[in-house]
Amino acid sequence: MTAGTPHWFTSSYSDNGGDCVEVATNLAAAHGTVPVRDTKSPDGPTLTLPVHAFASFVAGVKAGEFDVL
Repeated sequence: MTAGTPHWFTSSYSDNGGDCVEVATNLAAAHGTVPVRDTKSPDGPTLTLPVHAFASFVAGVKAGEFDVL
């Protein structure tokens, strides 16, 4: 694996129900981005987010902003 190669992982909080995403945070420092992809489609498209946008999303998840009532 090179410094520019994504190291994909799925959250340990994932319930393995098939609706998971993978992220590659190893590129954040060098490239300023966090790639995200669908676990079911590893050869499919990748959404590349700026680090600040990904951090805001994670903070929102932790704060319960996306919880379904």
